[in-house]
Amino acid sequence: MRVVVRSLVKGLGIILPIVITIELLRWLLVTVETRMAPLLEMVLHRDFYIPGMAIIGFLIICIVIGFSARWRSFSWLWELPGKILLKIPGASQVYGILQELMEVMSGKNFADESVVLVKLPQSDVELIGIVTKKGGIKDDRMSSLMDEEQLAVFLPMAYNIGGYTIIVPKSCTRNVDMKPAEALQLVLSGGLGSSKSAPEQK
Repeated sequence: MRVVVRSLVKGLGIILPIVITIELLRWLLVTVETRMAPLLEMVLHRDFYIPGMAIIGFLIICIVIGFSARWRSFSWLWELPGKILLKIPGASQVYGILQELMEVMSGKNFADESVVLVKLPQSDVELIGIVTKKGGIKDDRMSSLMDEEQLAVFLPMAYNIGGYTIIVPKSCTRNVDMKPAEALQLVLSGGLGSSKSAPEQK
């Protein structure tokens, strides 16, 4: 019986991530196709529209927006919807969390040495963290609370998007050759994933 249960759990562990990933991708593709197809059919004649063109059009729009956002003359336009959402009660929290999560996963605003191991005081225990701020940055509210030799480190918790932001001396941290997205994935999975180990930097 134990063999059957273990085999079932192992099988679910293999199948469920695949099924969930496929379903999320399918939902995204169907949503984009459903919403954008009527617009393209209005621009193009219905006879010229080919299924899948909406997805290609969506990707092109994303590339154009991302490319044009590099210039101030366009960036304010793309930032405007976000600023409006941040002023709406309820929507501001959801949008803010998603925006910060996307920035973390993309590595935006992080230096090459963003992932560190934080040594707990009077202990050999170390926690994986992501450096979010450094001391000494001008006109930054978080940085103004710290000394130049201090770091603000986000310590994510397993199996949810919660965590703690702590301020520690640089001497209590050591750099890890790992991207923020990889560190998040490692911690959120409770260290149970099969990611390859990365060499440490002294």
